[in-house]
Amino acid sequence: MNTIQSISHFHKLLSLPEPKHPMVSVINLSESVFIEDEVWKGFVSHHFCVALKRNATGKIKYGQQHYDYDKGVLSFTAPHQVQYLDLKTMDCENTGYLLVFHEDFLLKHSLAKTISSYGFFSYAVNEALHLSEDEENDLLEILYKIDKEYQHIDHHTQEIILSHIELLLNYSKRFYERQFITRKNGNHHLLTKFESYLNDYFNDNSAEKELLTVHQIAEAMNLSPNYLSDLLRVHTGQNTQQHIHEKLISKAKEKLSTTELSVSEIAYELGFEHAQSFSTLFKKKTKMSPLEFRQSFN
Repeated sequence: MNTIQSISHFHKLLSLPEPKHPMVSVINLSESVFIEDEVWKGFVSHHFCVALKRNATGKIKYGQQHYDYDKGVLSFTAPHQVQYLDLKTMDCENTGYLLVFHEDFLLKHSLAKTISSYGFFSYAVNEALHLSEDEENDLLEILYKIDKEYQHIDHHTQEIILSHIELLLNYSKRFYERQFITRKNGNHHLLTKFESYLNDYFNDNSAEKELLTVHQIAEAMNLSPNYLSDLLRVHTGQNTQQHIHEKLISKAKEKLSTTELSVSEIAYELGFEHAQSFSTLFKKKTKMSPLEFRQSFN
């Protein structure tokens, strides 16, 4: 697997001159030419990347699936994620901007601890953010300020640029929440599909059931885990794991109150390998053990 280790290396792959700053760069796609290189057939980098695309086209693989690079406007990729780019599908008249910054640029700054809270760095490429004209202009203004700041580097440069990056990420978080709300028809379909999946899973009494995971349900819905959780949180106030636990506890209460199955048998039917794990979760959520809950009906 090839590694893009530096901003300088990335600039060379896009036929660009040396970057003004070794750790961060705002790249104009209209000035870039992707050179033929084996690196695009499979690479990881040490950089975060925010791509604000306009007419950009191409095929990219990020994570486990291929996507059209022209779907969506704003997308995010994190360091150490395997990526593939099909140069044959790239349009020489791509327009837009890339903000790339090295993971080490965040060291000793509060953003190093909080950047993991911006879940969209783990979204799939096809879950990009669609921007209004005003929203795009807000982000372009921030990119312009970042580009302007590193033209003359001093001991304030890092702090100022990281403040701009944090502002851009907070705007993006707001815009994603807006998108979750305004795309009602599509999101209503996803919420219905999610609820249906939960019901089908917990109503299935097959003997070899495993404990339902966030990744399992996200994969079944062709969504990234973080995108699904953020979508649910905006519409319901709960993330995916909380919904799974809520449905699991509801089903457990039903079995405890309407059947004579032992706690171990109920735990097994719900996908738990060990009854103690089920009992611990049940008590955490209800303040009662499974047996105490059952006895309350006698």
